[in-house]
Amino acid sequence: MVEFPPDYPPAIRATAMACDANPYGKIFVGWLMGQMALAAGSVASRFCGARAPVVAADGFSFTAPVEIGDEVSFHAEIVGTGRTSMTVAVQVWRRDRHGEGTSQAAAGRFTLVSMGEDDRPLPLKVVPLQEGSSLG
Repeated sequence: MVEFPPDYPPAIRATAMACDANPYGKIFVGWLMGQMALAAGSVASRFCGARAPVVAADGFSFTAPVEIGDEVSFHAEIVGTGRTSMTVAVQVWRRDRHGEGTSQAAAGRFTLVSMGEDDRPLPLKVVPLQEGSSLG
């Protein structure tokens, strides 16, 4: 687990609401995963200049619960590219509504594909990244 949030701004920031809680009073991980996918999609679409749907998601870890009222930041960065695909790593950080301390709540990776208007994969117009490189 990482100790500090990334030094680039979040793709999405949201307040965790009671309607997104599970029966135990914590925020449902399904909501977190959905927001993570939105963050990944935002970064990928801007990168490729086209629609970029999620085709795979993996490597999820949920390391700390998110509480109702927490401010939740979803940091996303492209960490790999292929001919038409992008791998986006997403980190989720929570901050208590009335404090400044943060802690990592989750992380995961998404694979997204650049799509043309004909709903077919669209080659990226950028130089492919090697695994381990990143674009914030």
